[in-house]
Amino acid sequence: RRRHAAPEGGSVPGLAGTLLDSWPMPLFDLPADKLAEYRPDLPVPEDLERFWRETIAEAREHDVMIGCDEINNRLRLVDTYDLTYAGFDGAPIRAWLHLPTGATEPLPTVISYCGYSGGRGFPFDDTVFAQAGYAQLIMDTRGQSYYQGGWAATPDPWPRAGVNHAPGWMTSGISDPREYYYRRVFTDGLRLLEAARSLPQVDNNRIAITGRSQGGGITLAVAGLAGLHDIPLVGAAPDVPFLCDFPRATTITGHAPYSEISTYLKGFRDHHDQAYATLSHFDGAILGRWATAPALFSVGLMDPSCPPSTVYAAYNWYGDKVSDKQIEIYPHNEHDGGGSYQVLASLDWLAERL
Repeated sequence: RRRHAAPEGGSVPGLAGTLLDSWPMPLFDLPADKLAEYRPDLPVPEDLERFWRETIAEAREHDVMIGCDEINNRLRLVDTYDLTYAGFDGAPIRAWLHLPTGATEPLPTVISYCGYSGGRGFPFDDTVFAQAGYAQLIMDTRGQSYYQGGWAATPDPWPRAGVNHAPGWMTSGISDPREYYYRRVFTDGLRLLEAARSLPQVDNNRIAITGRSQGGGITLAVAGLAGLHDIPLVGAAPDVPFLCDFPRATTITGHAPYSEISTYLKGFRDHHDQAYATLSHFDGAILGRWATAPALFSVGLMDPSCPPSTVYAAYNWYGDKVSDKQIEIYPHNEHDGGGSYQVLASLDWLAERL
């Protein structure tokens, strides 16, 4: 392992006391040729398909649409609707529906999922896909949204959500797959896809999903669940995806949010096996195998938050029968990934399919 060396004397002149006193090595994961072939033998739960079919069947007992009301977004070229739909356990989940102003016909559609601690925010925060001519839906992640605030954030009303977990959401309900936080979030994600298909503004034959970081992990889960339930998608674009290859992620990086799991197990030493058994029901490198949609991934090779090997685990396992998949590689970037370069790549990739 290579580290930046400080000058003789042990510190960098003018930078004493900063993080540069203990610079992390930039390339800490597998070499590029090993990443390209990294396909870990992850334990797949025997009850995985039954678990998710029962979960989605329970969610479908509730009518999916609750309300969709136009709001004043302060924009002239994009119209916005405040959409509420029934997610896991019928809980009301908020989303933005953005449309190019004056659109009257069903439109090709992009559904976006948010990064960890983020939410749909204000209605003018992210309208790039609507500006490109698509219908755009943005899911408000239950219990989160504190990073940027915004309008009418979605709570997580699950009654046992706060029992015995480390700060954050990674270990909420981790002792039981049926109680785990991401069971609710992934179900919310699929239900937004089903809600979108009921909207007159949406062309059901041209829907793609995307998200960055946690949103990329949700994208992988929804792509897999859509494949399992025969819901058509024309594309899935997970950008530097989180929630993949938990066994490696939680041992190769000490960065949050994966570190929440280690923090929890540091105290509950006897919960190790059950915690990882739960996580295997929500691993993007496992759920993504059910996907049938073409995919555009991205990875930062210096990413300490979502280590590149975990992204490649999801990419290499994605879609058993999917040949149309590619990955954009950013060799010198951390969790920022491609930034606007990846937005450009996504717009071009989506244009070919939508």
